Amino acid sequence: MSLDLKYLLFSVILTFVQVLIAAMAAQSQVGLSTLAGNRDSVPDLTGLAGRAKRAHRNMIENLVLFTALVLIAAAAGKANAATAMGAAIFFWARLAHAIIYLIGIPWLRTLAWAVSVIGMIIIAVQLF
Repeated sequence: MSLDLKYLLFSVILTFVQVLIAAMAAQSQVGLSTLAGNRDSVPDLTGLAGRAKRAHRNMIENLVLFTALVLIAAAAGKANAATAMGAAIFFWARLAHAIIYLIGIPWLRTLAWAVSVIGMIIIAVQLF
């Protein structure tokens, strides 16, 4: 398995861990019966639970783009050291983003997101 695909796998695992954290935080705030129900009237999550939910949603939005880039690079035979570096940058920046988001540091979180976008741009450039 190429390094690009390994970082894609690591990113999927990170996304799964994020959903677990978000679910546990939501459960502690609104209770299991609310989450197990139809969720017609779940109150807005605040604090850690809200940040965990938003961090997970943001990861999903970015994972779609990252996945497409990595798979296109692999299918086109364009995976190389630069795409591997871009994938590594994406993963580590997204890990930092998740931690920073949970802690609640706004501008640093934005910086980590921007670094992950740079990782995707590095991959995208290799496709042209």
